[in-house]
Amino acid sequence: MKLADLTLQFETDFLRQYGAQLLPSQRAALAAFRSCRNALSAKMAVQCNDCQTTEYVAHSCGHRNCPHCQAHESQQWIARQQAKQLPCDYFMVTFTLPKEWRQLAWGHQKIVYDLITKAAWDTINTFSQNDKKLQGTAGAVTVLHTHTRRLDYHPHVHLVMPAGALNHKEQLWRVKKTKYLFEHRALAKVFRAKLHEGVKQAGLSIPTGAPGKWIVDCKNVGRGDKALVYLGRYLYRGVIQEQDILTCKNKMVTFRYRDSKTGQHEIRTVSGVEFLRLILQHTLPKGFRRARNYGFLHPNSKRTMALLQLKLRMVFKPYAPTPRPVLRCACCGGAKTVVARRIKTQQATKACIDPVRDVIVPQERGM
Repeated sequence: MKLADLTLQFETDFLRQYGAQLLPSQRAALAAFRSCRNALSAKMAVQCNDCQTTEYVAHSCGHRNCPHCQAHESQQWIARQQAKQLPCDYFMVTFTLPKEWRQLAWGHQKIVYDLITKAAWDTINTFSQNDKKLQGTAGAVTVLHTHTRRLDYHPHVHLVMPAGALNHKEQLWRVKKTKYLFEHRALAKVFRAKLHEGVKQAGLSIPTGAPGKWIVDCKNVGRGDKALVYLGRYLYRGVIQEQDILTCKNKMVTFRYRDSKTGQHEIRTVSGVEFLRLILQHTLPKGFRRARNYGFLHPNSKRTMALLQLKLRMVFKPYAPTPRPVLRCACCGGAKTVVARRIKTQQATKACIDPVRDVIVPQERGM
């Protein structure tokens, strides 16, 4: 099941019901889903280098929330983070916003999402500075998620960090060897206080009725590889994989998800309109960065990271972008080359390739 097909089928009913409530970023996402690799999308002409066979391939929409796109970008992000890994244990710390705050977050997305991310980092860095074994600046990768596995609205931040800190003043690298990095209840108290202060400075009202005790989960994730792959999976390709969209019958869409407690696959069935609403509510505001690096993992600290890896006697492997997969010809198996892009659908059906000039030329009548 393709998201593009579901969008074409239910878009009219969805806009009739929710059109007045849509944000510009959500409208842009809906338009991208509608024209992703189907009859409505622009085409690109690809030509085999060996047998000169030419065909037209539909363009992808390239939207960061489309489950059909951005696979290459997702793998690149994971590779960049893995190139910075250090020889110590890693921890994933999850900062969750209480349900009483969700209405505020939905109404002021850019402000609240930014505050959640910064408050999570400030909390971790404060604990790292004050910890007796670390006494230095931490390094972390943060990724904002707004969904549960059931696709409900649930803003939270995942923070992956090595159990080590860098003291710039003393030029020391310290590692903490433990199963428990920081006390989760203390983390929750500090995170709550920092978020309260940030909301006040932004001129917003603190929601009433929120519990006094917030939830922060801190767990050891070994060398961090699996945690980074997990975060990269939902970074560019939306909140659901198309292989998990099972059926669409009688205007009802059925999809599966893995239950976080039991680890088993569960099934959820909703109307087609509700399915689009669930998907689009997790579209971030335009220009907002879901993933951020802090401390010695910040992009501006490349020199520091190289010196640290050298000091730790690691084999330094600078990040090298992996090339995109090569298109192969179905006739001879040769590599294909893109010779023209963004051809309108109507033009693609009335055009041919000139093998000498490698350009698109209109077909003459009678051909």
